[in-house]
Amino acid sequence: MTLFNAGLTRISIIVLLNLLIFPFFSIAGSPGDPAKKAAAIHHAVLTIDSHTDTPLQMMQKGFDMAVNHDARKEYSKIDFPRMKEGGLDAAFFGVFVSQGPRNPEAYEKVKLRALMIFDTIAVVVNRNESVAEIAVSPADAARLKKEDKRAVFLGVENGYAIGKDLSLISTFYLRGNRYITLCHTKNNDICDSSTDTVEYNGLSPFGYEVVQEMNHVGVMVDVSHISDKALTDVLAFTTAPVIASHSCAKALCNNPRNLSDDLLKAIARNGGVVQMCILSDYVKIPAPNPARDSARAAVRKKYHDFDGLSEDEMKAARKAWNAVNTQFPQKLATVSDVVDHIDHIVQVAGINHVGIGTDFDGGGGVEGCFDVSEMGNITLELVKRGYSKSDIRKIWGGNLMRVLKKTDRVARKYKEHCDCNG
Repeated sequence: MTLFNAGLTRISIIVLLNLLIFPFFSIAGSPGDPAKKAAAIHHAVLTIDSHTDTPLQMMQKGFDMAVNHDARKEYSKIDFPRMKEGGLDAAFFGVFVSQGPRNPEAYEKVKLRALMIFDTIAVVVNRNESVAEIAVSPADAARLKKEDKRAVFLGVENGYAIGKDLSLISTFYLRGNRYITLCHTKNNDICDSSTDTVEYNGLSPFGYEVVQEMNHVGVMVDVSHISDKALTDVLAFTTAPVIASHSCAKALCNNPRNLSDDLLKAIARNGGVVQMCILSDYVKIPAPNPARDSARAAVRKKYHDFDGLSEDEMKAARKAWNAVNTQFPQKLATVSDVVDHIDHIVQVAGINHVGIGTDFDGGGGVEGCFDVSEMGNITLELVKRGYSKSDIRKIWGGNLMRVLKKTDRVARKYKEHCDCNG
C-alpha cells in the first residue's frame, strides 16, 4: 500500500465514522448551511405549540394518536409520531366547547362536555405513556424533552365551559388546565367576542371576577378571540401577564381576530406574549374565491356557525367543511408569510413577547407547515432571517413558559397572603 492510498483509507474511515455518528447533520447540509444550523437549533430548544384543537380528532371513534396520519387525506394535523418527526416537544391541547345557550341547563351540559374532553385526553395520553405525558409546568416540559417524550399541556378554549361557576376554574386547574380563552366566536357571560356584536363593551362584571379568580388560581388569561375593548379591560385589571394563544398582527392581515400594533405594545407592557397563529386566513387575506366563500357560508349557516352542536352534528359539520375545502382548495399563506408576522411582532412588541400557536386541527396550516411534521420549516425561515438560537428559544416556548411561571408566582403569592391573613 502506498502512502497516498493509506492516507485515502484513513480519510475514508473518518468520513464513514462521521456519517454513522452524525447522520442528521450530514444530510442537513454542509458547514454554514442554514438547514444544518436550523436543524441543530430546532433539536436543541424546547419547542411548544400553544394552541391545537387535536382533542376534536381524539374524540372521534377510531382515531389513534399513536398512528402517523396523512394530513391531506385524513385532515388530521397532529399525532404523536408526527410530533416527533416535526421536532415538536410540547403542545397545548384545547378543551374546546362551542358557544351555546346561557342558562342553567346549558351550563351543566357544557361542564359535562368539558370534563368528558379532559377524560378523553387523559385516557389517550395514558394509553401512550411510553411516548407522551400530561405536563402542567415548564419543569415537566423540560424533563419530558430529556426523556424524548411529547408533553401535552391543556388549555380550555371558551370560558363558556365554566358557565357562571367560578369554582370550575379550580376544578379544571386540578385536571391540568393552564389557560382559559375567555370567549370564542360569540359573546358569552365573560366578555364580548371580536367576531360578535357589542354586548358589554368589553368585560362583563362577571368577567372581572373570572380574571381575578384565574390570577388567584394560577391559570393564564388567554385573550385570543376577545374584542379589543375586552382585551384592554383585561390588561387594566389582571395582576398576571396574559397570553394570546393563537393570534396574528392586524397590520399585516386586517382580520378582526388579529391584534393592532397598540394592543401588541400593551401586551408587551403587561409582560405577556402573543403566540403567532398559522391559520392561513389570519396570516394573509385570501384571494377572492366566490364559489368557495359561498359554499363555506352555506355550511356555517346549516351548522349554526359550529356553535352549540351535538357530537353527531359536529361530526357532520366537519365532514361537510372538509368536503368544501377539497372541492375548492385554498391558496394558502406560506411559512415566509408566517415569519413576516413574527418579524412584525418582534419589531413592535419585542423578542420577549412572541411565540407560536398553530391552531392545528382547528383550521391551522400553511404551505410549508401544513401539519406538525413540518414545524422545522419555521425554524429554518427564522435562521435564514438572522434570528439567533437565543431568539428562537424564546419564540418556540421560552416566552410562553416565562408567562406560565409568572402566573404561578402571582397565584402563590396570593395564596401565601391568604394563609397569613386567614
